[in-house]
Order: sequence, then structure tokens, then C-alpha cells
Amino acid sequence: MNTVFQKTKTFLLGSLFFFFPFFFLPFTQEYFITNKLFLVGYFVLVFLLLTAIEPIFTKKIFWTNKTLDIAVVFFALSTIVSTIVSSPNKVQAVLNPSFSVVMIMSLSILYFFVSRLQKISDLSNIFRFTSTILSFITIILFFIPLIKDVVPSFLKPLIIPSFNTFGNYFDLAFFLGFLLIMQISKSKDDESNLLKVFVSGVILVALSLIIFSLSRSEALVLPQFKLSWYSALEILKNLKTAIFGVGLDNFSTVFTKVKDSAFNQSPLWQIDSFNVARTTPIHVFVETGIFGLISFVFLILKSLQTVFKNRQQTELKPFLFTFVYIIVYMLFFPPSLTTLFLFYVNLGILQVDDGKKVEYDNDNLFGVVNLGLIGFIVLVFVGGYFLTRAYLSEIYFKIAINGITKNNAKTVYDNMKKARILNPYEERYILNFSKTNLLIANGIINNAKDKITEQDRQTIAQAVQAAISEAKTLITLHNEKAQYYENLGSIYQSIIPLAKESDVWAISSYQRAIILDPNNPIYRLQLGGLYYLLGSYNDAIGYFQQAAILKPDWPNAYYNLAWGYYQSQQYDKATNAMENVVKLVNRSTNPKDYDKAEKELNTFKNKLTEVRVSTSSGELNLPKSNGSALDPKLNLPDESAFK
Repeated sequence: MNTVFQKTKTFLLGSLFFFFPFFFLPFTQEYFITNKLFLVGYFVLVFLLLTAIEPIFTKKIFWTNKTLDIAVVFFALSTIVSTIVSSPNKVQAVLNPSFSVVMIMSLSILYFFVSRLQKISDLSNIFRFTSTILSFITIILFFIPLIKDVVPSFLKPLIIPSFNTFGNYFDLAFFLGFLLIMQISKSKDDESNLLKVFVSGVILVALSLIIFSLSRSEALVLPQFKLSWYSALEILKNLKTAIFGVGLDNFSTVFTKVKDSAFNQSPLWQIDSFNVARTTPIHVFVETGIFGLISFVFLILKSLQTVFKNRQQTELKPFLFTFVYIIVYMLFFPPSLTTLFLFYVNLGILQVDDGKKVEYDNDNLFGVVNLGLIGFIVLVFVGGYFLTRAYLSEIYFKIAINGITKNNAKTVYDNMKKARILNPYEERYILNFSKTNLLIANGIINNAKDKITEQDRQTIAQAVQAAISEAKTLITLHNEKAQYYENLGSIYQSIIPLAKESDVWAISSYQRAIILDPNNPIYRLQLGGLYYLLGSYNDAIGYFQQAAILKPDWPNAYYNLAWGYYQSQQYDKATNAMENVVKLVNRSTNPKDYDKAEKELNTFKNKLTEVRVSTSSGELNLPKSNGSALDPKLNLPDESAFK
């Protein structure tokens, strides 16, 4: 019976290692990493279920002490503690696909199962088989766009130059690099030289094509080393964050605090924030603090000790080299599910021949052991239940997104609501549900035109209140994210024609966003635009000036500033600002914007009293009112409690 359970676990591990690089599904908003995370989670639950059932049937309990067990548990514990102590939205921190409690716990448990294998030869063969298939798929996908005219219709969705089964080039390149190192470091006795050369050659070709693709594309957008380092220094300013970090799924809030004006001169300036640091150790430190960093470094050092200890073992030799490769990679790149998956698998393989097995006779133990095992089984099913709820919510959210592309409001609303019910703490759902309600309100007004009935007014009021309520829920869950205050401000601004005092709350929300992200020129331009719409041109000019100072090469900042000056009859300053626009707009790439700015510059020079602003598809556009209004306006509930 023991052999049956062991073979079953080995088969399941082999299946997971084989399916992981290829697994993706179009049922979630993000096809790749999200589905891989749930795949690992479900496999781990099956492993735990088998482990709980085994002693009931075999009447024996087995345990093997491994060198790295304590270090693995210590690091997993640090992520849990950091989440409990510091994470604002603890539920989302559990499921974040970049670096989360579910990820670390699942991979830690996976390590325990890999390290308890009786032999690793079968896994080595699976890795070799996987590497060959993955390499061929990568090569085929690279050349498919070149032969798109002869590709069958059912393969048309694959004709995207950047498509791969990992969703990004970096993870694919890292995985192929891992497989290549493992293959070329195999002993001559493991396989024939011809097979070794063939497999290594195929992997090398695939890896070369991916590196070539990386060199020709923007690929994965990564934060700067400097700002990641500043983020690490930022958490040391507070004792709590220094010890426990800012909590999982909270790196972005630190990044906005340390983002300087120099960032606005980079190509990444329109990105509000990043969810991961530039390197894995820095990310671990920022989110889990000194406690987490010490546990992570302890795990690395213990692992290196194991590598040194097992350096003479022929069977483990390939995995000694791959482990060093993983560590070096993590020193230069942020954490990802793919990186950490191979890291924990590699740790487990290095521990296969380590430790002494201890066996306990279940018949001689107290009955409470079996009771405890039954309780453990119940916990596994409870974990599966919540994991399934989370996955179903992703599916409903994807259906809602599809409804947007089909312009089906009912599909969007119903499925967005289902996603919210299944996972009420996922911020993406709340943000989109808030916007959905606002779209519904505006849709009713636009369709009704001048014939708004009392029923329409009630529906509009409910939709507006729901939009505001959802936006506030976001802030309640994560009140240090500037983008959520900006979202609330944009909602209030959009309902100025519909509801009383919404302009006041829009201004307040934008101001809070600026406080949390002080070097973001976009927020200042938005607030200035709101003041411009309200006719407060001096206030608008102040914020337009700040936006221009934060990003001196941004034509739109000077364009709005020029019109602010013009409306306040400061024609000389308006002319100077519009001259800056003409200098900054590239005539060859944005001819419409250039012609528009040049035309309005001539208008300013002539000091015309009436200005007709033409519309443009470019970025040079003044803020506009919704146009649709209610008379009388809706009365918003007392907002005094929300400041």
C-alpha cells in the first residue's frame, strides 16, 4: 500500500512538472500566470489529501527530517506574519499571482513532497521531455507569423509575435535557460551523447530566438534599480515596516512614495506604480521586512551549504548548477511564479538523498491521531472550496470583460456582480464594478436624452451611488493607493452635471491622490483640468504649472497651461506656453497636434476674443464637461464622514 501511494505522488509530481510550462487557459483575464498558480494550488491540495489518507490505510506514519525543512518553513512563516501584521488588504495578499501567501505556501508544500521522493531519475527524464517539446513549440510560434498566410484558421489566435505559454519572454527565457543548463551538465552515463547534443541544440535554438525577441521588443517592463533600492530604504523609516515590511501585495504604495521627478523623464513615466521590485531580494525585504529577508537569506545559505555537500553526487550534479543559475537570476530580476516554482523544486531535488526516515506505527498511537487526520482532510476541502471560489470569480470577471467588447451591458453588470460576490476583496473587480455602474448611469441619460422619467432618475441615482460606494470600498481596503483616490475623483468629476457638491468631493479626492503620489504630473493635470471646467482659472494654472515642472517635456501640460492663461486674459504667458507646445510636439509623428498647436498659437498672438477649439485624435485636448445633465440634480448622501 505504501508503494501505491508513493507511485501516485511521483506520478502527480511528474504530471505537474510536465504541464506547468504549457498550461494556460483563456477563461481568466490573464491567461498564463493566474492559471499556473491555480494549477499548482490544486495539485498541492491533492498531495495533502493523499498524505492525510495514507496513514488511515497503511496504519503507519512516515517522516523524514531534511536539512532545509526549517528554513523553508521559516520563510513561509515570515510571509504569513507580514500579511497579518502589515498588508492592508489581507485577502488579496493571499492570492496575488506575483508574490502571495498561496504561492509561497503551495511551493513550500511542493518542496516537502519533492524532497521525499525515493529517486529523481524519473523527474530528470520528464524535464528532458518537457524541454524538447517546449523548445519545439517556442520555435514554431516564433516562425508562425512569418507564414501566417498558410496557417489554418483555428491557429490564427497564435499569430501574435509575443505569444508564448508563459505570457512573457522573461519567464520563458528563464525556464529554457534552466532546462539548457540541466541538460548540458548531465553526466555522460545518463544518456547517449547524440541525444544530449540534439536536446541541448533544440533548447539553445529556442532560447536564442527568445533572446532575439527580447532585444527587439519592450518585453517586460521593470522598475529601476535605483527606485527599488529607495523603496527598501523607505521601509526602514518606521519600526513596524522595518521588521515586518509593508505587507504582501503592497510594494506599489512604497514605490509611489519614492518615485522622484527624474522618473517622469523615463519612458515609464505614465505607469503609476509597480507591483514588484527590480530584484527578488529587494522585493522580499520591502514586503516582508527584516524578518522576511533574514529568513530568505537563511534559506539561500542553507541551500548553498547543501549544494556544497552534494557536489560529488553525479545524479544531483545538473541541479547543483541550475540552483546557482536560479540564485543569480533572482539577484537581477523580480520574483515570479516561474522563478519561485523552479527554485522550490530545485531545493526539493537537492534534498532527495538527505535525511533519515522515521516510521511510526499508527495502531499503537492514540485514536486522536486518526481524528486529527480527518480534521486535516476537512481543512484540505475547505481550502479547495475557497480556492475554487477565487477561480470562479476570475472566470466571471473574464466573461464581464468579454461583455464590454460586445457592448452588452447586462452581461458586464451581472458577471461583474457575481465576481464581486465570490471574491469581495479583489480590488480589480471593485474598480471595474465601480466604473460599470457609472457607465450605466451615463448610458441611461444619453439614451433618454430630454425624456428622463422618474424611474430613470431612481435608476441613475442607484447607479451613481453604487459607483461611489464601490470606489470608497477600494479606499477602505487599501487607503494608501493614490490611483484609488484618483478613481474616486474621476467619478465625482464625471457626475458634476448629475449631482450636487460632487465638484467639492472630486477636488478633495484628487488632492489626496497627489499627497500619496506627489511626483505624478498626471494627477495635477487632472485636478487643474477640473478647476478649468469650474472656471477657477487661477487654481487651474497653478496645477498646470506644477505638472509642467514635474515633466517639462510634456506638451499637454503646456497646452492646458496656455489655455488657462488665455482664459484669465494673460495673453503673453499664454503665447509663451503655446510656443513650448509647438517646440515639444513632433511634427512628423503628430502632424494634427502640431498643426492644432500652431494654429492656436497664431490665435493667441492675435489676441482673439473668441476661440473655437477644434477636436483632435491626439493628446492635445482640454478637459470637457460630460454635457449630459440632470435638472434638478441628484442629492448625494452626507459625505462628511469621508475625508
